Amino acid sequence: MDARPAMTRPRVAVSGCLLGEPVRFNGGHSRDRFLTGALGPHVDWVPICPEMEAGLGTPRETLRLESSDDGPRLMTRKTRVDLTDRMTALARARAAALDVDGYVFKAKSPSCGIHGIPVHRESGPPADRRGRGVYAGVVISSDPLLPVEDEGRLHDALLRETFVERIFAHARLRELLTSDWRPRDLVAFHARHKMQILAHDPATYRLAGQVVAQAGVWSRDRLAADYARVFRMALARKAGVGRNVNVLHHCLGMISVDPVQRADLVEVIASYQAGLVPLSVPATLLRHHARGEDSGYVLDQSYFAPYPADLALRNHVPA
Repeated sequence: MDARPAMTRPRVAVSGCLLGEPVRFNGGHSRDRFLTGALGPHVDWVPICPEMEAGLGTPRETLRLESSDDGPRLMTRKTRVDLTDRMTALARARAAALDVDGYVFKAKSPSCGIHGIPVHRESGPPADRRGRGVYAGVVISSDPLLPVEDEGRLHDALLRETFVERIFAHARLRELLTSDWRPRDLVAFHARHKMQILAHDPATYRLAGQVVAQAGVWSRDRLAADYARVFRMALARKAGVGRNVNVLHHCLGMISVDPVQRADLVEVIASYQAGLVPLSVPATLLRHHARGEDSGYVLDQSYFAPYPADLALRNHVPA
């Protein structure tokens, strides 16, 4: 019987306006339907509005990034007040205290945007359109392996799936390492996540195994720090079609099925590889056959249930 434990709830920082808080420059909000709808019941949000925390209030003067010899500066558009140092100090304080499994930033914001923010000259058209918000840049630099996205990019099916998978994986790791764990608990955690790690990064998969082999030899602090770093590194790599196919075949090799069933499963995996069906199809069939053959190791793999099933994020066909 497949009796999986309850899914750990990730703690996710988020730009407050995306949850519907009226903190935008015009006193409005930018409520995001995916975050507040499908994902909301499964996570614990930590809403943050750096502009409000910096004392700018709402409604407020709009901001923009401007180029300078020292890098982009965060400026008010009309009164020309430089807020860079204030926002940087706030971001450093926030980053030092953050205890979250991921962060969703507001897209296109000169404070919170993570991609493609215009960097203006004092006058005229933007000098560059590859900037990053001042607040977001500091937070991301303080923890480069923290899963981060903006709500705009989460409209892409693959990016959405990747981000959600990572925050739930980070949450499970946090739950383990903040418990009174023993070396055997880390070994068991790694065993459950082997196929998920392999799907993301085969090289780091091997490195993670080397770290786990030191359980009971290294100190708990060293073991936890090294494993957390390697685990997070692996999940930061996208699980492409080829790596997923490799994992599916690995799991098929661990399940006892008759030749006709095996041929059917191989055909379904090939259909996924050809872009004809989504990953959910071969993954569901493999898990079904593993249950029927009582293959506990395969059933226990986080790869087959990396996040709550009702999110249905593997139902898209890769481009």
